[in-house]
This record gives sequence, C-alpha cells and structure tokens, in this order.
Amino acid sequence: MRTPAATANLRRVLCIFPAYAPAFGTFSHAFRLVGAKAFMPPQGILLIANYLPEHWPVRFIDENMQRAQRSDFEWADVVFVTGMHIQAAEIHDVCRRAKECGKVTVLGGPSVSAAPEKYPDYDYLHIGELGDATDHLIERIDATIAAPPGQIRYSSPKRLPLSDFPFPAYNLVALDKYLLGTLQFSSGCPYLCEFCDIPNLYGRQPRMKTPQQLIGELDFILSQKTRPASLYFVDDNFIGNRKATREMLPHLIAWQKQHGYPVSFACEATLNIAKQPEILAMMREARFDAVFIGIETPELDALKAMRKEHNAALPMLEAIRTLNSYGLEVASGIILGLDSDTVETESHLTDFVNRSQIPMLTMNLLQALPKTALWDRLARDGRLVEDGDRESNVRFLRPYDDVVATWRRCIEYAYDPERLYARFSHQIEATYANRLVTPGGARMTRSNLKRGATLLANLLIRVGLLADYRRPFWRMAWKAVKRGQIEALFGVGFIAYHLIEFSREALRGGQNASFYSARARNTLDMSA
Repeated sequence: MRTPAATANLRRVLCIFPAYAPAFGTFSHAFRLVGAKAFMPPQGILLIANYLPEHWPVRFIDENMQRAQRSDFEWADVVFVTGMHIQAAEIHDVCRRAKECGKVTVLGGPSVSAAPEKYPDYDYLHIGELGDATDHLIERIDATIAAPPGQIRYSSPKRLPLSDFPFPAYNLVALDKYLLGTLQFSSGCPYLCEFCDIPNLYGRQPRMKTPQQLIGELDFILSQKTRPASLYFVDDNFIGNRKATREMLPHLIAWQKQHGYPVSFACEATLNIAKQPEILAMMREARFDAVFIGIETPELDALKAMRKEHNAALPMLEAIRTLNSYGLEVASGIILGLDSDTVETESHLTDFVNRSQIPMLTMNLLQALPKTALWDRLARDGRLVEDGDRESNVRFLRPYDDVVATWRRCIEYAYDPERLYARFSHQIEATYANRLVTPGGARMTRSNLKRGATLLANLLIRVGLLADYRRPFWRMAWKAVKRGQIEALFGVGFIAYHLIEFSREALRGGQNASFYSARARNTLDMSA
C-alpha cells in the first residue's frame, strides 16, 4: 500500500532511527551473547518507508547498530527521523549532521507528536500517525527539496484505520541482527493511567488490523532472507479490544501450525488478561511465551491514585500464577517515586519480588511525559523540574536522595544473582513446563543455529566459567537440563546476564534510574 499522492520527481530518502540509552528492558548487555546489534526494529519509520512512492530510493540506518556516515547524508535528498523522548539529544544530533550536509530534515514519531515545541531545528514536523499529513508532506518534498523559510508542521486530525497501513519495510533491515522482531495488531488503549501518553497519542478506542492483514505481514517476515526467532507485539495493550483479539488468535494458531511454529510471540497487556481464559488458552496454542505487564506497584492505594484500578481486578499474585499456568512468563514494569510512596514501599516491593517470583522487573523512577494527566497535574503544582543532573523531572513528595537510594537498594535486592536465578528456577516448573511443545524443525534456520551456538559458547565462557555468579547459574541450568527445558535455558541465560550486568552498572552510576531520564549517559557502545 503506497501513498496516493501524485509525484513527478525522484527523491532519495534517508531514514534514520537514532540511538537510545540502554535500559532494563532493552537487553543491551545480552546483545554480545547472541550476536545481535540492537533490540527491535522501529516499526513506525519502516512503515513510512514502505508508504513512500515506489520509485523513490530509500535507505534505512538504525544508529543503535551503526552511525550514519557523511556519505549517507550526501546521498540523500531528504532525511527522515523518528524517535521517543529518550532519544531527544540524538534526534537533534541527527538534524545537525544532516544540515551540515545541506539536507532538508523531517521529524515524526511519538516524541515530536507529544511535544513538537522541543524540535524547532527540523524543517518539517510530521505530527501523529500515517494519514493526510503524510501525503501532503510527500507532495511538498516532490515539489522542492529546498529548506522552507520557516518550520512547517503537518498533522492528520483523523486517525486512519490500521487496515489502511502498509507493511513495515522489513526488506530494508537485517532482521537477524535484532534481538526481537516486531509485529502490530492494534493501536490505542482504553485505560487512562495517569502517567501514560498512549490515549492522547493513539486514542482510547483501539484500532485493529484485520487478521488477514496480520497473516500477510507474517508471511512477509517469513519471506525475508533472515528472520528473528521471536516476535514482539508492539500493541499498547494486546487486549485493548478483547473481542478482536479472540477473533484474531485462531488465524495466528492456524498460521503457526501451517508453517511448523517458526517463531514464538510475546506481547504487552494489562494484568486483567488473567480473567480471559479463552484468550490465554489460544495464546498458549499460538506459542506466546511471555507477556509484559505494567504492574507499576503492589500497593493497591497507589494503583487507585494513578487510575490503574484494573490491576486490582483480581488478586495480583493469583493473576500472575494464572498467566504462568498458561506458559506465559511475566515481565513487570515497576515505578518508584509515586506520591503514595512511604518508608514502607521498599519492603512492600521486595516482598512482592519474592512472592510473585517474577524474574524480570523493569524498575524506573517516575517520569512525567508530555500529554499525560500526570504532566498536567505536576505542571499546575509547580513540580516539574528540568535538570540534566537529576534522574527524574518530577519533584517527589519524598526527599529526592531517599527515592534514588530506595531505587538502588531495590534493584540490588532484585538482581542479586542468587535471588534472580532462584526466581528463574521457579519458572522452570511453574511456567516453562506449561508451554506448548511444538516441532522444532521450522526454527532450525541458519541464523537461529548460528545465534544458538554463539549464545551457548558465551554462556559457558562468560557465565559458566568466568562470572562470579557461576554457581547459582549452574544450579539453575542443571535443573533446566534435567527437565528438558533446553530452549528455555538459553533464554534465561541471556536475560539473567543482562539483568545482573545492567543492575551492577547502574549501581556504579553508569545507568539511569528511569528509561526517560534526561540525565546524560552514553547512548551507544559500538564496541560491545
């Protein structure tokens, strides 16, 4: 599906995805174990790349893998950039380099859509999703590649159905260089969590692709020279429209059976997915292995304060056990620095770590994002802080140093190797044993075998021989081997390695306490 805009000229388009800072949830330390170069391909800009006129040459560079060179900018007529708030410094840097080469610049994506005032340096801003604005932008670029005298903003007030979207241009990337592949079925979320910008950016009424469109996208991924072993649904909430999810999953199951289960899936959902046994049963049959849940806090009063009462729709630990029973390993988002935090919050959180047995918890300090109810409330109260030396832009009710110290103690506790591997050992019986057993032939691709061999060698050397936490690793590994959970063991190996190494680096002051923190850090280490 291409733009209907009529174009008369040839324009060379350089699409750049800037580097972003490492985080608990991006597995940056694990890349070296499997030979990956980046976390996930950016769907948005790849979608735009496939929407551009077919006769326009397009080049894509992910600066999480390699930095765009001057020759790349000189090749292009126009430079397209996208990114999140965390990438703001790199977004500006790409613009600077492009303008040094005399190129016109275009910025789209979630950060500029939420806060266009932060990007006065770009020639064109594309605010919102694909739509009429995209066609008007294409017509403008076709007419001229000279920089406009002043910034021009394009915005589509009406959101298009996802069924009108093209496939992302997976053909422009080496999918096997990413840790995970991406897939999208829906956009938007019906809930109004105070800290979340999704409803304002993408709407409360989820828009869906058709099952046939999703299957076509999977076939397109499968047709590439290489493919990832696992695909992550980047939906804001996988069950934002439960009826549509129930209707889509049988198509996903049929596709997996037809192709011999070539990939596994993961997604993000709200905790009340545990109340949907029909959906969970189909997810298991479709080979979903993991689900990210924004639990945020185990304190019920805090959930109510942030408008996330749906997390309390059933007992939290019971919900987690339910998900585990369908073979779904839970990863959890946790926020510290909430207005409701007290001196007891730390003990409540460490108790939750022990009782939930969730191995991976992405613990971040509260950060206020533009276009959220939290931002508006804190702005009214004069509690937004712009300070590059702070880990958060929120003026906490508790002393800042106390909040940061609590975060440090919590990650030190959660990612102590003995405790972490003990939680993974629990998953071997409580979760991995409940997964659907599928034929492995379709996954035995050359790239997967190479990645597996690389991972095995690195685990044996870096962890099994050299790490100071090799003893708990081997205890967990032996348990997995005895129960035949070899594939799960590989996954545990690289996730645990990242969590331990990242938390240690954070405790040394080398990483931020929030994924969205403005505090300066090195965004990319090409030597890793």
